[in-house]
Amino acid sequence: MRELRVGISSLPIVGGAHGGRIDGIGVYTSALVRALPGSGCQPIPCFYSNRSAGTLAMTAAVTFPHPFLVQAAISSLGFRLRVGRQIDVYHATDFRAVRMDCPVVATLHDAVPLKHPEWTSPRLRALKNWQIRQAGRNADHVIAHARASIADLVEFFGVDERKISVVPCGIDRQWLQPVDAQEVVSVASKYGLAPEYFLFVGTIQPRKNVGRILAAYLALPRRIRETRQLVIVGRAGWRCQAEIDGIRAAQARGERVVWLESVKSEQELKAIYTGAGVFVFPSLYEGFGIPLLEAFACGVPVITSTSSSLPEVAAGAAVEVDASSVAELVVAMERLTEDRNVRSTCIALGRERAFRLSWENTAKLTAEVYRRVA
Repeated sequence: MRELRVGISSLPIVGGAHGGRIDGIGVYTSALVRALPGSGCQPIPCFYSNRSAGTLAMTAAVTFPHPFLVQAAISSLGFRLRVGRQIDVYHATDFRAVRMDCPVVATLHDAVPLKHPEWTSPRLRALKNWQIRQAGRNADHVIAHARASIADLVEFFGVDERKISVVPCGIDRQWLQPVDAQEVVSVASKYGLAPEYFLFVGTIQPRKNVGRILAAYLALPRRIRETRQLVIVGRAGWRCQAEIDGIRAAQARGERVVWLESVKSEQELKAIYTGAGVFVFPSLYEGFGIPLLEAFACGVPVITSTSSSLPEVAAGAAVEVDASSVAELVVAMERLTEDRNVRSTCIALGRERAFRLSWENTAKLTAEVYRRVA
């Protein structure tokens, strides 16, 4: 079987779309670049060049500052990017899929901008909505991360269901290696964390449901709140002022609520997961939900929601609640705090789930998609 040369969007890797930060799409893209060689593919990071509207540049370290404008120019003028024999397949991991003279695969991570425009940043909303619709039209084949996403991709992107393959995300094997107990204590001390806290990890934005997490924590019996903090790890996103105000108000009243906008490294984040008593992730909508796998790998019992892809990702390893119900969330948080049998079951099933979902598996299934279209 010959090696395939696969062009992959480089902007998510260098963080050009997020002020230098690598977001979830960047994590996914970087993982594919690392893992694809093991599945017979040579990944070639690519970016849109401003030298010519019909050129795709090959580089591992260059970013273009205005890729939306390049894509708009190419599409409006009817250009087809010329890649010749440089690559066999192009994989748009970041919604930026344009017509090319080779097969194009696009990963469409979710339909949030079209299904729930009220949850997205108003800046460049119209342009981004146009962009992701174009991705569905220009791709020869589409990758979704969960079966639950297929109906949304058909409805909102206009993708032919026959062109969609489901390829789940994974987790690096290093997440399955235990963190030294002293390191967990050291990191907790650094950030002022007491053991066995409730933990949320993610950008604070409407679909992450942080407001209900806070409301549920504040509704717990005092005996629990007096011994367990609520720890929120993640930067402020868009449309989150109410959540931020709620966090600040709870802190001002002396509630044990900690907000860490960032941590120093992935290793510190792993230590923070390990020190948690319960991971709380009742998101309203997710294309996948990698934080679930991170918590599973670290041996933390998980609460998630029945929304979108999350039950599929959890596969029975988490306690599931109605994302709109604070009352259900309160019951689940109390249950995973005090019921040792449920905790033990969730921890064991979660670890098993994390073992099964590796980036190597993601790369293998993705390579199979490439070979079908190449």
